[in-house]
Amino acid sequence: MINKITAISKKLKSKFYFDYDISKNIWFRTGGKALIFCIVYDSNELEIILKNIGNMNYEILGAGSNILVRDNGFDGIIFKLGKKFNKIILHNSFIEVGAGILDINLSKFAQLYKIKNFEFYSGIPGSIGGAVKMNAGCYGSETKDILKDVKIINSKCEFKNLSKKQIHLSYRSSSLQQGDIVISANYHCFFGDKEEISKKVNEIKLKRKDSQPLKTKTSGSTFKNPKNNYAAKLIEMADCKNLNVGDAYVSDKHANFIINTNNATAKQIEELGNRIIDKVFDKFNIRLEWEIKIIGS
Repeated sequence: MINKITAISKKLKSKFYFDYDISKNIWFRTGGKALIFCIVYDSNELEIILKNIGNMNYEILGAGSNILVRDNGFDGIIFKLGKKFNKIILHNSFIEVGAGILDINLSKFAQLYKIKNFEFYSGIPGSIGGAVKMNAGCYGSETKDILKDVKIINSKCEFKNLSKKQIHLSYRSSSLQQGDIVISANYHCFFGDKEEISKKVNEIKLKRKDSQPLKTKTSGSTFKNPKNNYAAKLIEMADCKNLNVGDAYVSDKHANFIINTNNATAKQIEELGNRIIDKVFDKFNIRLEWEIKIIGS
């Protein structure tokens, strides 16, 4: 299979890197290598690649936040969508957004054109593809509040246009499958007051600065909030604040953040997360769910 991929790589504009140290693209700055790392040129080439990889596992890497690659690496292809997926087009009543666009850049675009309800994206460290697939949100707003529809390609190499209703968005999840890759998304467009929009964006930036360990090797929120509760509160009350495994620590600024203080391994980060899950469950009979996606062997 590697030989086949090597052969098709010579015919495409997409870039292929073999035995690639993916840790430099991950916010945690740790983890193993990817068998293949591919920066995809456009959706046509993505279709060609998917048709030629057989049953090989694949994952999509967005901004590199919200993901942990285990130390033994990923025995498959990790795709990153290239510049052709970075379009933002303003239509009369909606915004067409490529899946590679960073959430914060969509928020900036909306702010520039006086479009409201995108302020919360300024507080999410990810890309639009991931935001749609996990219904990303913060500070009381979610992707499903503003999403219109989405274009995907699935593992059968079928392009599909799906309405918001069809992908069943709920708290940090959707019905999109493992092999579904978001190509682009359309968002509802409502205009508002520029000063009010700017005020909300600035409030979110200040909240993040005051409450989150932004300038550390971390991945954002580690666990989903349980229904009618907060993961950070439960973690603190279970005496997990400043708990560590090797160089992996619970942040003293926000308990729902695990940080790599120096040279933590992916195993240490995962073990620390599992210890937190056990301690919270022992105390409250509530089992925390990972918000971080963990891949690899």
